Amino acid sequence: MTITAFIRYKIDPFKRDTFERYAQNWLRIIPTCGGDLLGYWMPHEGTNNIAYGLISFDSLAAYETYRARLRADTEGNANFVMAETEKLILAEERTFLRKIEPAA
Repeated sequence: MTITAFIRYKIDPFKRDTFERYAQNWLRIIPTCGGDLLGYWMPHEGTNNIAYGLISFDSLAAYETYRARLRADTEGNANFVMAETEKLILAEERTFLRKIEPAA
């Protein structure tokens, strides 16, 4: 069963450009660390401080392996440090979802 990490970010609306750079970095890093990146979404109209990221995994165990790889990855670690230094993420919520498949 595939699971998808649905990440909701509350970002500083005055640092949207910096968050976009942060997300663009993940577009390159996440796949190399084992995540199936579905994408990142930025505010466009309406609410200006909420962004989303979706990443799929074969299982929760695969997610845990990915997290370990990500923390050990030089680029991944640098991206985490950049986000903390810039204080661009005010809050982050992570929910794990499974896709509903048609009944057999």
